[in-house]
Amino acid sequence: MKIAVVIPAHNEAQAIGPLVEAVRALGYDCIVIDDGSVDKTYALAEAAHAVMLKTAVKSGKGNALKVGFDYVLKSGYEALIAMDGDGQHAPSDISAFVTCCQNTGADIVSGNRMLNPKGMPWVRLATNHFMSWLISLFCRQYIPDTQCGFRLIKTRVLDAIKLESSDFEIETEVLIKASKKGFKIASVAIQTIYRDEVSKIQPVRDTFRFIAYLWRELFLKND
Repeated sequence: MKIAVVIPAHNEAQAIGPLVEAVRALGYDCIVIDDGSVDKTYALAEAAHAVMLKTAVKSGKGNALKVGFDYVLKSGYEALIAMDGDGQHAPSDISAFVTCCQNTGADIVSGNRMLNPKGMPWVRLATNHFMSWLISLFCRQYIPDTQCGFRLIKTRVLDAIKLESSDFEIETEVLIKASKKGFKIASVAIQTIYRDEVSKIQPVRDTFRFIAYLWRELFLKND
């Protein structure tokens, strides 16, 4: 498969350069969407030879990913690997996604941090378990870590669904809408690197956004 790596990034100057270099060293095109950064994210990613896309102002992870998805669809790729720009995802795990996709025929391969969640704050761990259980019910297939942003998505999935979310809930939206269309979702164990970075997830706001999205999905009949 022709695969691109898509990385949304907002103020990720500390990690983005080495991340892009590591991805490119594996032989993949790397597409970085600078989502309104005010630091050196754009310059450092460009210097590492990423394909650069940019939003005028900070628009949210979902909007940044949709910019990247549109580029991938127009550029003839068969699949993409979505990664976070903060260095929490290890590029060395990309091969596991590709192997899982080839072996299972899955249309989406989601990263699974739950087999080795060492270092994950307990509140986030409990929340992930609950949300993954709930979303698996919606999807009618088991997905152990629905909130992981590290995943492989075949472009035929993106061709078949219409994404509307603007922020972190897009990861749930992709899974639910793909499942409604009958696409197969598999999971693969990954490592997660926790450092001193501050999470961009705002628990109260983003929990309400997540609940609101699930509520809308209860009544959605079409994409």
